[in-house]
Order: sequence, then structure tokens, then C-alpha cells
Amino acid sequence: MALRTPPPARPREDDDAPSLRERVGGTVTHWVQRADTPATSFYLLAATTGVLVVLGLVMVLSSSSVESMEAGRSPYSQFTSQLVFAVLGVPLAYAASRVPVHVWKALAWPAVGLAACLQALVFTPLGVEVNGNRNWIGVGSFTLQPAEFVKLALAVWCAAVLVRKGPLLRDWRHVVVPVVPVGGFVLGLVLLGHDLGTGLVVMAVVVAALWVGGVPLKTLAVPGGALALVAGVLVLSSPNRMRRIGDWLSGDCDVLGACYQSAHGLAALAGGGVTGLGLGSSREKWSYLPEAHNDFIFSIIGEELGLVGTLLVLLLFAALAVGCMRVIRRHPDPFAKVATAGVMAWVVGQACINMAVVLGLLPVIGVPLPFVSSGGSALVATLLAMGVVLSFARTEPGAAELLATRAGVVRRSLVVAASARGGRRGAR
Repeated sequence: MALRTPPPARPREDDDAPSLRERVGGTVTHWVQRADTPATSFYLLAATTGVLVVLGLVMVLSSSSVESMEAGRSPYSQFTSQLVFAVLGVPLAYAASRVPVHVWKALAWPAVGLAACLQALVFTPLGVEVNGNRNWIGVGSFTLQPAEFVKLALAVWCAAVLVRKGPLLRDWRHVVVPVVPVGGFVLGLVLLGHDLGTGLVVMAVVVAALWVGGVPLKTLAVPGGALALVAGVLVLSSPNRMRRIGDWLSGDCDVLGACYQSAHGLAALAGGGVTGLGLGSSREKWSYLPEAHNDFIFSIIGEELGLVGTLLVLLLFAALAVGCMRVIRRHPDPFAKVATAGVMAWVVGQACINMAVVLGLLPVIGVPLPFVSSGGSALVATLLAMGVVLSFARTEPGAAELLATRAGVVRRSLVVAASARGGRRGAR
């Protein structure tokens, strides 16, 4: 009996249909393309900044209430102070975002001069010393940390100077003058106050501006090496800093002595688990963790909001970096590119240092988490800096027109909604 070969299988009608992977990939590509508009940088930076400020206010209230009551103050005292500075800083950021780019160029030299004068005041009778650092000005109950505004002033000033020199930056002498004498003088004022953490962030601002400004790598190695040498000398000449580094490198550091703060910071992160103990439920803030509302607020976030909360903070700063990188890549004005690079090195770099300290990846340095940690001067200065970057994002090619169009749509929608409410009231 002859075997019959089976007929070829008919192709199914859905063989040519896209697979699940192709459909998902197409959907993602579609939404990415829709999100990539000339105004994306502006919206991304504004939204990220707003979320970080709100998160900071909530966490300052949670982490500071116990110590405030212990000191005989209202549990809302630290939060109220932070809220006042946020209410002051947000309008300043909005006003800065409306300033044209050429105005920031014109303000570069006056800004760095004013910042240097304010920083010099810390060595007068107005100066206030906290934990061995003399970097505050006190007038009555009001204190100001001028070093926070030095960072912004240097970012804008370096951008103006480097862009004006332009092609001359191939010659090392044009890199040295006036960046080294002026920047070194301002940096020296910060370091004389014994605040190495802030000094390191100021160094990062200058190096980032030089790099994006077009200084060749071989030329950049000279000021970079000089800054590293200065930092090394300051560490080696300070027994306190050497002890911190020794404790950090030691495998058997005393958790009840030198490593007390780091140990309790890690304990807070570990105790939070994946989802956290719940907002306001931290145990370490009950006078176990020093600087819980300031330098170690990231630990309280991990304890109360868990791994989810810490990853949210990481994603927010990553989004901030993406927004700044978009401005650097898309803006036609080199001044905006260099100034944005300086601000990004300050905000994102300082956030990385703070979180690395809390995680034990760096010795305790003492820099706050931008937007989140308690501190009025830091919050206002950082919001003002983001306002400057938002002014650059607003002037990206096509961004101004798109923002104006969407603002008009929102205004018309509000008018229609108000008219509809008025009509319903009249009908009643």
C-alpha cells in the first residue's frame, strides 16, 4: 500500500501579524517619539524639580519632628522653616526661567564678585561656625550659607569666560587666565572655612565647565591635577579627615564610636526593606541617627519608603541629568551648554556624593541631598540654579513656540470651564 504524503499545511491568516514583542516595541517607540518634543527638556526638568521639592518637604517633616520636640520646639518648626524657603525659592526659579540668555551672560562677572564678597563675610564677626566649618553668615536669627550661591555664580561665570575665549582655549595660557586666579580665589575662600565637601562640589563645577567648554583633555589635566593635589593636602593636613578615612577603610570600625552615624544610616536603610515601615514610622529618627533631616535624610527615606523610595530618588536625579544633557546637546548657544554642565555637575554630582556616603561607599563628607535635605540656603540656591537651566530649556529650538501654544490652550480650557460653571449656577 503506497504511503500518501500529507498536503502542505495552509498558512494561517495571522502568520503575518506582528508578534507581541514587535507590538510592545512599536508602542514604546510611538510614545517615546511623542514625548520627544522641543519642550521635553523644560517639562522634564520642571516636573523632576517639583517632585523632589515636595518629597523633601515631606521627609523633612517626618525626620525632624522628634528632635524638634526634644529641643522644646514645635514638631513642625524645621518643616515650617523649610517650607518658607521653598515658597521663596519657587518664585525665584520661575522668575529666573523667564530671563533671557544674554542677561545671564551680562550678570556673570557681577554674580561671581558678589558671591566672593558674601563668602568673605564668613571671616568677619558675622561668620558662624558649625561643627568646625565656618561657612555661614548670621544676622540675628537669620543664617545664610554663601557657598551655595558660589556654585551657581561660578557655573555662569565660567560659561561666560570660556565661551568668549572660544578657539583660544587650545592655548593653555587662555585656560589659566582668568579661570585659575578667579576660580582659585573663590574656591580658596570656601576651603578656608574648612568645608571640604562643598569645596569638592565647587571643583566639580569648574572641571565640568572646562570640559564642556572645549578645553583639550591634555590641558584639562593640569588644573584637574592641581585641584586633586589641593584636596589631597587638605585631607592629609587634617587629623579629623584622616580619621574619617581610616574609619571608613577599617573593617572593624567601632559602631558605637567613630562609625556610629554610618552604622545607624545603614541600619535605617536595611530596616526599611522593600516597601518601608511607612511614612513617619522611622525608628532611627528617635535620636539614634545624627543629622537625620540633613545629610542622612536618604537613610530615613529608605527606612520609611523602603527600596521603592530610594529607587524613586535615584530615578528622579537620573531624569534631572537627562534633562540637563538634552539642553547641552540641543541648545545652539555654547554659553547655555557650559553653564548647564556646571549646574548638572553640582546638583547631580552632590546627590551622588550624598547617597554614596549614606551607603558607605565614601567616607562621611558632609554634603546635603539637593532639594531634599533640610537647609534654606541650599534649597533657594538650587532652585535658582534650576531656574537658570529652565531659561535655557525654554529657548531650545522650537521650545518657546510650543510652550506658548500649550499655555494658550490651557488658558482657553480654563476660560471654558469657568464659563460652564457660571452657566450651571445661573440655571439653578
